Order: sequence, then structure tokens, then C-alpha cells
Amino acid sequence: MLAKGRKLAGRGEEMSAHYAFGPQDDDTIIKHRLLTRTTTTRGEPPLKKLQKKFMSFATEIEKDGDNSTDCERLYKAFLQEINTFELPLLKSKAVVDANIREKDSFNELQIEIERQILQARTDIEDLKKQLEQSKIERQHKEECEAIRKLISLQPPRSETEKLIADLEKEIADLEAENVACIRTLELRKKQFALLLHVVEELQISIEDEQKSIADELRAIAEEQKMSIEEGSGGASDAMAVD
Repeated sequence: MLAKGRKLAGRGEEMSAHYAFGPQDDDTIIKHRLLTRTTTTRGEPPLKKLQKKFMSFATEIEKDGDNSTDCERLYKAFLQEINTFELPLLKSKAVVDANIREKDSFNELQIEIERQILQARTDIEDLKKQLEQSKIERQHKEECEAIRKLISLQPPRSETEKLIADLEKEIADLEAENVACIRTLELRKKQFALLLHVVEELQISIEDEQKSIADELRAIAEEQKMSIEEGSGGASDAMAVD
């Protein structure tokens, strides 16, 4: 394990932590410990112990003499060390296999989650469209309800038809009255034109009469004047004779 210094603080000042190894050495150390099966910094590494057992066995074999008992003992010790070293390897392999399966499962789960996210986004978009459509339909329903209320405030159809019939009859009567008024007006125009013509002829006749009377009065006056003049001349002649 990494040795880590403790943080010390005093009088408001904090001292920085000190580490035996830097962060850049972590991967190298962990890799070395996994390969040598070393779990702590103390004690002899298992791989080194296995190497020593093998070297002891190999050295004993190369010796001359009757040492079969020692070779067998060292061989068994070497096999036992191999078994001791192999067991953690098998455990590590099982852990690695389990991690690989877990990683594959995690990848599958991640793919499924991403697919569900995409599906959820698609569903959200569909729901938004449905919401907009529902708003439009609700607006249409509200408009229809408002129109229905306006229609319900109107009188029944029978009353409306009766009112229309009465209005049509009144319009027909007014049209007939209008036609009669037009005819009466045309007749009054003709009568007035005739009256104007008669008045004009009467005025002309009166003017002619007045002119004739004036001429007659003028003639009578001329005759009287002549008579007076003749009478005055005869008297003058008589007086002259006398």
C-alpha cells in the first residue's frame, strides 16, 4: 500500500501531505504487485519464494551422490509452493473473468440505457405533439361550446320561421304599397302636367282677352275723341255764322 503522510494543522496554517510515492508511480506499483502476488510492502514476494524453491530443487538434482530423498523433499516443497502460488492466480483469473462479465453486462446495460434514453426522448417528442394536438382540440371544443351557448340563447326555430314569415309578409305589403304610391305619383304627375297645360292655355286666353279688351277700349277712346273733336268744330262754325 502507498504510505501517506498525515496533514498537520496548527495556528491556522495547514501543512501539505507527504507521500512515499508519487501518483505517477501508482500504475507501475500495482502492476508489479499483481504479477508478484505481493499484497504488502513487508515479507518476501510469493514469486521470489517460488524461485528459491525451484533453484533449491534444481541445485539438489545437479549434485552427485545419493540424494533422492532430498530431491523428493525439495520436489514436494516446490509443488506445494506452485500450488500455493497458483491458487491466488486462479482466484485472480476468476475475479478477472467476473470483472469481464460484469463489464460486458455493464456495456449491455449502458447500451440498453442509451436505447431507453433515445426511446424516452422520442416518447417525449410524441407526447409534446400529442399535447399540442390536445390543446388544439380543446380550443376547438371550447369554441364549439361558446357557439352552442350563443345558439341556445337564440329563440326556437319555429319562432324564427314565424318572424321571418311575418317580415316577408310585411315586406310584400310594403312593396305593394310602394307600387301603389308609385302609380299614384305617376297619376299625380300626369294630372299636374295637365293642370299646368290648362293654366298655360288659360293664361294665354286671358292675355288674348285682355289684349282684345285693351284694343276695344282704345278704339272706343279714339271714337269718343273723334266725336268730341267733331262736336267742337261744329260749334265753332255755328258761332262764326252768327
